[in-house]
Amino acid sequence: MRKLLVVAVSVAFAHAGLVDEAAQLDVKKVCDVKANGADKVIAVAEKFNPEAVKLQVEFKRLGITNRNYIKFTKEAIKAKKKEVVINYKAKKKEKTKKFPLEYAAWRACTFAVRALQQVKEAEKDWHLAVPGDGFKY
Repeated sequence: MRKLLVVAVSVAFAHAGLVDEAAQLDVKKVCDVKANGADKVIAVAEKFNPEAVKLQVEFKRLGITNRNYIKFTKEAIKAKKKEVVINYKAKKKEKTKKFPLEYAAWRACTFAVRALQQVKEAEKDWHLAVPGDGFKY
């Protein structure tokens, strides 16, 4: 328990800059591909995802890390394709998933921003999940 508290406090002081900036963003506006374009949306994802990786809170869905969403979406934008093909490894097997370009860009952006926003939210709400809080487990 004490170790968890020490880690939470040290993480809180280590990441003030980008986490605070991400906490102020409206994800729906920043990650809107139709309004901003896929290039700008991926730029936002590239800005915030390294901090999420550093804090070990990077999102992973369907076995694909957000790094892969960003990487393969950038490649699809560069090649002017309308579909993103993501190659990844799951359970020691090579796998492939296909997504529309707009969806992959939106997903990469929201995953990057929301990971940091959830870190900020956890600073306030972590005490709700500790033993002795009145909940029965």
